[in-house]
Amino acid sequence: MTQHTAERMEVQNFIDSIPLSRLQKVIIVLCFLVAAMDGFDIAAVGFIAPALIAEWSLSPADLAPLFLSGVFGLMLGAFMFGPLADKFGRKRIIIWSVIIFGIGTLISAFSPNLTTLVILRFLTGLGLGGAMPNAVTITSEYCPTSRRSTLVTVMFCGYTMGAAAGGLLSGQLIQLVGWQGILIIGGLVPLLTLPFLYYFMPESLRFMVLNKFSKEKIDTVIRKMAPKGQVIPELVASVTEKQNVSVRELFSKDYFAGTLLFWCAFTMGSIIIYMISSWMPTILKNEGFDLQSASWITSAFQIGGTVGALVIAFFMDKIGQSRVLTISYVVGAFCVLLLSTGVSNLSTMLIVLGIFGIGAGISGSHVGIHVFCSSYYPTHCRSTGVSWAGGAGRLGSFIGSGAVGWLMVSGLSGEQIVNLLTIPAFLAAFSMFMITRLMKKKQKTQMVSLEKAKA
Repeated sequence: MTQHTAERMEVQNFIDSIPLSRLQKVIIVLCFLVAAMDGFDIAAVGFIAPALIAEWSLSPADLAPLFLSGVFGLMLGAFMFGPLADKFGRKRIIIWSVIIFGIGTLISAFSPNLTTLVILRFLTGLGLGGAMPNAVTITSEYCPTSRRSTLVTVMFCGYTMGAAAGGLLSGQLIQLVGWQGILIIGGLVPLLTLPFLYYFMPESLRFMVLNKFSKEKIDTVIRKMAPKGQVIPELVASVTEKQNVSVRELFSKDYFAGTLLFWCAFTMGSIIIYMISSWMPTILKNEGFDLQSASWITSAFQIGGTVGALVIAFFMDKIGQSRVLTISYVVGAFCVLLLSTGVSNLSTMLIVLGIFGIGAGISGSHVGIHVFCSSYYPTHCRSTGVSWAGGAGRLGSFIGSGAVGWLMVSGLSGEQIVNLLTIPAFLAAFSMFMITRLMKKKQKTQMVSLEKAKA
């Protein structure tokens, strides 16, 4: 490799000019693992809920604080670690987040009562809230523009596959190792992954250039990415990016409307995802299904989410991000009605198809909206933007996790509870539709300004 400096290039232009390197593939794999561990940990609590009810003689409503504490930790973790990652780096925050949720999950397995478990789930949630948004951010910042949606979605699919694994393992192993064994697995795996994250994941190249890291550190990463024999360019940050940024940037005139619409879509999607993943096994058990069958059936939600995310990503690159997400949320809403019909008729086939469709339309869109959000904000506030959108979406997690227990106590049937999910599905679709209009208006304004400048 030639050691002298060549032309100056913006970081993204450099990434777009080279083939996908081995280092970039390693980053995608490592972030995939982070997402999978995140998904497993979050979903596992929903799958072990019936076992907790049986062992500690609880009612479904008694578990509401358990779900809510974890969600509150997720929300607070997202709000905390997003700005910290924009200040101190994505890699450092990802590692600390994994340490927190790995240790938290492991210790949770030894909880003697519900109160202790509630407290530990809150602490675990802090780490979970910081890991996922920053995994999305660092992956996005290493992806070429033309393939970003697909590659980030492949990485994010780790979440849905991890959550599906949580359901499959819980259904098979909970009789052998108990709910404690499931949490021990969920805690040990992240801790065993830490050495790989530390030694093989670099800091974001865009972050290093923007924050003026030493040339030696930047060139080390460039050498691992550039084809053999290519002259090392001098990388510079985009002229639109800033070194110092505050949360107020999300509410500036350039991003305010989009920020609110993203927050609405994140919130509505989270309501559905957490109602399905946290409570569906319990709802099905109350309808007469055994625990193992309920776990297997609910895992179709995560499988559908993986399939849907990949299909949605393909069309996002072909048709447009917001337009595809609008359609997929609407499809998810109609699958909610299919699930409702299946629950009312106790039809396993309709229930599986409905849950799979909701996973594809809603959970798949939730992956896509993370990709969309990461490309909406510039580098200097990208981690903050993605994390705070996810944090705001945790409001939906509060509603989704806490409301079902209350609705069950109020006497609503499983069919009626499922029917309520059509409301957030259509609201999420409306938010994406409005972002489509907003972006068209911005593009039109920019074209007019450009024409005036030429005149």
